[in-house]
Formats: sequence, C-alpha cells, structure tokens
Amino acid sequence: MSDHVASRGLYVAIFLALMVLTAMTVAVTYIDMGNANLFVAMGIAVTKATLVVLFFMHVFWSDRLIKVTVVTSLVFLVILFAFTLNDYLGRGALGVAGR
Repeated sequence: MSDHVASRGLYVAIFLALMVLTAMTVAVTYIDMGNANLFVAMGIAVTKATLVVLFFMHVFWSDRLIKVTVVTSLVFLVILFAFTLNDYLGRGALGVAGR
C-alpha cells in the first residue's frame, strides 16, 4: 500500500473550494438568469465533480491507464446523454401524439 501523496493542507483547500462552490450553487438559485441558471448550476456541479475525482479519488496522481479510463468513461457518458437528449427533443416532431 502506498503512502498518501497529498498533504492535509491540500485536502482542506479542496474541501473549502467545494464548500464555496456549494454556496455558489445555492446563491445561483436565488438569481434569475433565465435559461442560464441551469448551465451555471451544471458548470458548478461539473467543477465540483472534477475536484472530487481528481483529488479525493487520486486520479491526479494515478497512472496514465487510469486517466484514459476516466476520460473514456466521460466520453461514453456524453454519448449516452446525447442520444437521450436527441430522443427527448425529437418527440412530437411527427405531429402525432405519442410518436
């Protein structure tokens, strides 16, 4: 078993960043930006998830194969979302209810 490569200070800094981003997420809900609210909240959520994956899951210090696996998983997740969004947005295009 290997030793931790990150210091406690780094973990505390990441934790504080996550708390600030969480406060920003809550603050965004009180600001009316129209359709941009969703994109801002999702941007904050992606940033938080990236910090967790990179530092708390130690991907930042992992081998190249682990990094390739993480990136490949994200690519397939984007493909899955794209197909789902395509299906959802394409509903009603035929003008027939339920098709």
